[in-house]
Amino acid sequence: MSGSLTSVVVRLKLSLLANGLRQSSGRTAAFVASAVVALLFAAGQLVGLVLLRGAQSAATVVVLLIGLVALGWAFMPLFFPSGDETLDPTRLVMLPLRPRPLVAALLVASVVGIGPLFTLCLAVGGALALAHGAVAVLVAVMAVPLALLVCVALARAVAAANIRLLTSRRGRDLAVLSGLVIAVGIQFVNFGAQRLGRAGGLEALEPVAQWVRWVPPASALGAVDSAGSGAYGTALAQLALSAVALGGLLYAWQHSLTRLMTAPDGSTLAAASKPTRGTSSTGLHRLLPGGRTGAVMQRSLRYVWRDPKTKAAWVTALVIGLIVPLFNALQGTGSIYFACFASGMLGIQMYNQFGQDTSAFWMVAQTISTPRDAYLELRARALALLLITLPYTLLVTVATAALLGNWAALPEALGLALALLGAMLATGAVASARFPYSIPQGSAKNVAPGQGGLAWISILGGMIASAVLCAPLIVLTVWLNATDAESALWTLLPIGIAYGAVVAWGGLRVAAPQTAGRLPEILAAVSKG
Repeated sequence: MSGSLTSVVVRLKLSLLANGLRQSSGRTAAFVASAVVALLFAAGQLVGLVLLRGAQSAATVVVLLIGLVALGWAFMPLFFPSGDETLDPTRLVMLPLRPRPLVAALLVASVVGIGPLFTLCLAVGGALALAHGAVAVLVAVMAVPLALLVCVALARAVAAANIRLLTSRRGRDLAVLSGLVIAVGIQFVNFGAQRLGRAGGLEALEPVAQWVRWVPPASALGAVDSAGSGAYGTALAQLALSAVALGGLLYAWQHSLTRLMTAPDGSTLAAASKPTRGTSSTGLHRLLPGGRTGAVMQRSLRYVWRDPKTKAAWVTALVIGLIVPLFNALQGTGSIYFACFASGMLGIQMYNQFGQDTSAFWMVAQTISTPRDAYLELRARALALLLITLPYTLLVTVATAALLGNWAALPEALGLALALLGAMLATGAVASARFPYSIPQGSAKNVAPGQGGLAWISILGGMIASAVLCAPLIVLTVWLNATDAESALWTLLPIGIAYGAVVAWGGLRVAAPQTAGRLPEILAAVSKG
């Protein structure tokens, strides 16, 4: 039964892959191109690892590389759940299948694909680099498939444990955050590479590798190195650790499959009879002003919390706005003025305010009949944004000053950052009225087809205009520093606060009549796609 089920599942996966490629020539071309690139990169990695054979740092590189690959296997299903349709075991719940043979069949089917082949190349290259002696070769023969199976089982166990989330609408929107993970990962890699270069080479990673070599599946390749150096007991323990990890992952995977196939979910249960107390019970409304201003602020904040794309944009801005100034400060190459980057990242959230409403903007448009109504709407949205951006800007500026030890420049840097924030609120309000565009729902794209030019004009033009608006304060800051007027630098903080507030108020006043006069055009633009 198990053997026949395995062959059926493998053929099923191959059929799904083939049928998916037949859907369009573009998808076929993308798959072939990605496969070629991945295989060429894997071949290069394999050759590079083989060339490390005999090098002192070979074990460090191999162990850390396998550890990073395993980390990727653990997280990729969370961000790309649709990349492999067989990751969803709920498609099989109506079939008379037992979890144990199903796990074995899915495990074999999981090693069919580009990802497993890439991982296999890295494991083979690492084993060839570390295998010295007959015993080490024997251990490598067991370690390579063991490392591959641990990676695959890890991905499957994570996917099965989170499949209810991943197959829901909100779970699929987790893929939007993949860009954030990549951006943050690039910053960490850049920071680590610079620290590694200053440390004098791979020897600085040796303490980390000593720990990672005991973490499956890296421990399987660590066993090859231990066997090659004559530490047979250590090699046996590391190999056994990976085997135990594989067994634990398979058990967790089987347990998740059993729960998925036997436990009812929300679609088969009646709605909870417990009455809800309403969204106002959160207490948020008590902290906001009354009337239209408070209602609009609460709506905007709920968009940030509930709408996946709005939330992704905010999380990306918050994280990137924090790590750029702080990482540069940690590397000793930063400036306290890098804190303005945080203001810029969050100020962009003011752009295309009506686009985040999508087609629901028609309900907002019904409440705008005069420039006064438009001004109140825009002002409330700006105030909602300030509830987050003001404390965040203060936090980033203070943290940057603390890391650099440059407390004397804190007032001027904070003044500049707040002035920039006010300028971006002003230009964002005008851009929202003049260059609105649609944000497609249920799509990975953030701009509807044909509106890319509007998005570029809105954001890039607004950023240039913001820089121009901040020019007087920038000139004043440069002049005070050039003339060594240190006693007057603190005045840049109140000046920056006042300047930013006046500029923001002026921008809202300019944008209000444009918003009221262009409601049909705005509604048509944000409803497209």
